[in-house]
Amino acid sequence: MIKEYLVGKEVVASEMMKEVDRCRKSLELASAGNTVALVSGGDPGIYAMAGLVFEMAKDAGSSCIIEVIPGIAAVNGCAARLGAPLMHDFAAISLSDLLTPWPVIEKRLIAAAAADFVVAIYNPKSKKRTEQIVRAARIFLDHRDPATPVGIVTAATRENEEITITTLEKLQDADIGMQSTVIIGNSQTYIWEGKMVTPRGYADKYELK
Repeated sequence: MIKEYLVGKEVVASEMMKEVDRCRKSLELASAGNTVALVSGGDPGIYAMAGLVFEMAKDAGSSCIIEVIPGIAAVNGCAARLGAPLMHDFAAISLSDLLTPWPVIEKRLIAAAAADFVVAIYNPKSKKRTEQIVRAARIFLDHRDPATPVGIVTAATRENEEITITTLEKLQDADIGMQSTVIIGNSQTYIWEGKMVTPRGYADKYELK
């Protein structure tokens, strides 16, 4: 995706699930006097590797200078594709239980649903992990109208991008994968002209017409 920036650079690639190895190699190369760019999709500080680099540098007693360069997180990119669903308070929750136990994730889902947050769900579903999104939908149905708008963006801004706007009651039937981000509206979210909008509250204080 960034081939034009790699000309003349040494590139060290790795497979998925090799985050620790990538961060360790990056620190080793930097400690040897190299300038290193550790590239991740989205924003490196949101569900990505910035935190892991700091953890490993701390544990290793590294003196490397680490700079975090912000990017566009999936939640931002997907929200823009859907309209303006994040105009009020929101939460981001990953359904991956690889690093976080499912009971903890479930507790956070219940709290966010009860508090009427707009919720962006990362890692909603994989080939092996299919029930978590079903459970999440049921949790939200305990607290919200079944007709609550839900936006699903898969592969945002890429050639295979897919955008779906559905409802909470139909969420578990939607086509969702690991490249998808799901945004569940709050009690005020509505659909206008095919866009998902969460009002900020201006209409209660100002004349908008």
